[in-house]
Amino acid sequence: MHCLLCEEEGGTVLWRDDFCRIVRIPGADYPGLCRVVLNRHAREMTDLADDERARLMHTVFATESALRGLFQPDKMNLASFGNQVPHVHWHVIPRFADDPHFPDPSWGPARRAETSGRAEVSNAAIAAKLAELLN
Repeated sequence: MHCLLCEEEGGTVLWRDDFCRIVRIPGADYPGLCRVVLNRHAREMTDLADDERARLMHTVFATESALRGLFQPDKMNLASFGNQVPHVHWHVIPRFADDPHFPDPSWGPARRAETSGRAEVSNAAIAAKLAELLN
């Protein structure tokens, strides 16, 4: 079976344990965009045991909290699709009122050009905040 998230990290790894990993996805339109990826293959959240679901969502919520604190976005988006990559993973997306798609979903047609300049938040800063919240 071919699964991109089983074969590759899916981004720059910021935090990992034996169960899941948090990766940052590069992209100027959505600074801070991260994915929380289950380390083993599963297609759906209901393929996980109750305690695994709780553990994964704890990681998703910690990621949201870390990104909110560091990026100060206007809104946070959490999404789990898996239509293109059927492997359990969550997108954690800081959103800003001037981002290309706001207030629409980030995958739709753009409403405007690139976002205004924001201070960059390093991978190291995100990783440190995640470690503080998860370790």
